[in-house]
Amino acid sequence: MAVSLGFHIIFASIGMAMPFLMALSHYRWIRTGKTVYLDLTKAWSRGVAIFFATGAVSGTALSFELGLLWPRFMEHAGPIIGMPFSWEGTAFFLEAIAIGLFLYGWKRLSPWVHWSVGLAVGVTGVLSGIFVVCANSWMNNPAGFEWFDGNALHIDPVRAMFNPGWKTQTLHMTLAAFEATGFAVGGIHALLLLRRPGSALHREAFKIALLIGSLAALLQPLSGDRLAKGTAIRQPVKLAAMEAHFHTERGASLLIGGIPDVAGKRVRYGIRIPYALSFLARGDLHAEVKGMEEFPESDWPPVLVVHAAFQVMVGAGSALAALALAFLFFSARMPRLLLHRRFLIAAALATPLGFVALEAGWTVTEVGRQPWIIYGIMRTRDALTPMPGLVYPFLVFTTVYVFLAAVVAWLMVRHIRAADKEFPSASASAPDRPGGLHA
Repeated sequence: MAVSLGFHIIFASIGMAMPFLMALSHYRWIRTGKTVYLDLTKAWSRGVAIFFATGAVSGTALSFELGLLWPRFMEHAGPIIGMPFSWEGTAFFLEAIAIGLFLYGWKRLSPWVHWSVGLAVGVTGVLSGIFVVCANSWMNNPAGFEWFDGNALHIDPVRAMFNPGWKTQTLHMTLAAFEATGFAVGGIHALLLLRRPGSALHREAFKIALLIGSLAALLQPLSGDRLAKGTAIRQPVKLAAMEAHFHTERGASLLIGGIPDVAGKRVRYGIRIPYALSFLARGDLHAEVKGMEEFPESDWPPVLVVHAAFQVMVGAGSALAALALAFLFFSARMPRLLLHRRFLIAAALATPLGFVALEAGWTVTEVGRQPWIIYGIMRTRDALTPMPGLVYPFLVFTTVYVFLAAVVAWLMVRHIRAADKEFPSASASAPDRPGGLHA
């Protein structure tokens, strides 16, 4: 299931954010009538369709895996968190309708109605993601029931869905989707600009994508700060594993890098920033931060994995935030530098960083909760199916997802090459057609 989620989260994140890039380009076409924005909207709409279909296929497999791999978990969790999953299905259904209307609505719908339908694709996609993350947040912050003698009683699905961590976790995940998608799309168009410096389509696509990605990248640290403070209260052992913080102390230092020595309860080679962890966790430089020594070792998550994933997430996110600051500064003060070869190379190299951070952050969330599938309530080993021979379906599913990823990559490369030939603004600045969509 980890492999399935690792692939699906990429497809789903692009499906959440890409329609908003398309809607922004579409808006500029309606307002300005410039051909380049029409061509870009049509090109991006095909990408949206590809990732919608891929997300649907990869997400369907996960629903089967929940029932097949985690029967005891679903026995208890199903009645509690069934509501967000049902709402996710509703949002997905509306998204499917909206994307169909948008793709077949050219010259059939009025300009602003057509644009609104495209925007609805993005809104329903984001809602779909939020509902799923609400269910995952419940696994980290169980609420809406009473646990007695191995059974859930007095179930309140609304309270379970809107559990104490849903706001911070859904916000962090949504921003991550926009950040990763924005920089990935911007990086691809930066690479194409290096090959075709005169392309108006790739130039405008680069600017729109990096604008969305940059805004998300600068908001993400604020979201992460709120999420960390909530984790310190509700999952202190996860925060301790993230920082490889073994000993309780006041004025705790924030660790950058380092290799945890779990047996010796120490960290080698790390750089420490005094008082920073106390401020991150509690908003107070001298606050006490619990170390892993406060918890039974049987309740410790895999410290090395969680700490490494957290460092990768922060490192990749910091690099993207620096690139975002440069982009916004150049846009405001030195617009010519946006298309400078060195900046385009930097943007192209950053293409995968958002998704690296996304995968690392998801690893922190899931592995950091171990050994619990429902934090503090049910252990993962107790929820797992007793069915033997799981290695075979694992190999089959992994092969299917690798094949699916390869097909998507091939389709996108084919689509980009076709766009360069089909749309005149992709190869050179073309004269604009007057009148916008009304013409």
